[in-house]
Amino acid sequence: MAEERLQKILATAGIASRRKAEVLITEGRVTVNGQMVTELGTKADADRDHIKVDGKLIKQPARFVYLALNKPDNVVSTASDPQNRATVLDYLPGVRERVYPVGRLDYHSQGLILLTNDGDFANAITAARSHVRKTYLVKANGSLTPEQEEEFRTGVPLSGRRTAPAGLQLYRRGDNPWYEVTLIEGRNQQVRIMFKHFGRLVEKLKRVRIGNIALGSLKPGEFRHLTPDEVRKLMRMASGQGGRRESAAER
Repeated sequence: MAEERLQKILATAGIASRRKAEVLITEGRVTVNGQMVTELGTKADADRDHIKVDGKLIKQPARFVYLALNKPDNVVSTASDPQNRATVLDYLPGVRERVYPVGRLDYHSQGLILLTNDGDFANAITAARSHVRKTYLVKANGSLTPEQEEEFRTGVPLSGRRTAPAGLQLYRRGDNPWYEVTLIEGRNQQVRIMFKHFGRLVEKLKRVRIGNIALGSLKPGEFRHLTPDEVRKLMRMASGQGGRRESAAER
C-alpha cells in the first residue's frame, strides 16, 4: 500500500473520524515505528509501518460496516464520555467492528445518526462542501410568524456568519407546533439557535433523514445495517454526483 496521511489511516482503521484523528496526533498519542508523531502532514504505510494509538497497534478493518441508529434522548453521540454517560456505542449489541459516529446529535436530541468504520465515508458525509441534506422534526414552544418563517429559510446570523438557506414547513399546528426543518450544514446546535433567534425554544428535536437514509420504523435505541445501494447513493450525494443538487430552501 502506498503511503497516506496518518489521519486518513486512523480513520480507515475505524479509530476515529479524520478530525478526531488529527486531535489524537497533535496530542502525541500516535506513534509510527516507535516514534511519536505530532505533525499532521506525516505519512505512513498501513501495511508496512507499525502504527499505535495510546500504545495499541491499529489494524485495518476486515470489512466496512455502515449503521443507522435511532439515538434516544439523554445519550451522547460520541464513542466515549468522560462523565460516564450512555453513548451511542452502548446501543449496538452484536456489532464486533470498532465503529464511530458520523457527525453528532445533541445530548437531548433524538433520531437518526450514522456509524461506520469507513473513514472515507465519514469524511465525505460530514465535509462542509458535501451539502448532504438533513431533515428534522422540531417541536417549538410557539409559532413563528410568516415573516420569521421567511427569514428562517433565508438564513439567520450565527456566530458572525449567516446560516445557509434552509427548508421550513409547518408539520403540525398547535400551541406548541411541530416544524419540519431541512439543513445543508451542521453547525453546533444550529436548529435550536435558529429558533432561539426568533424567541422560540425547541422542546423536542428528532432527526428523521440524512440524504437518502430515512429513520423509518426504527424505535429509539434500535439500529440496522445500511444496504450497499444506500451507501453508494449517499456517497454520490456527498460528492455532488446525485443529479442537480437541490437546495434546502427548494424542498
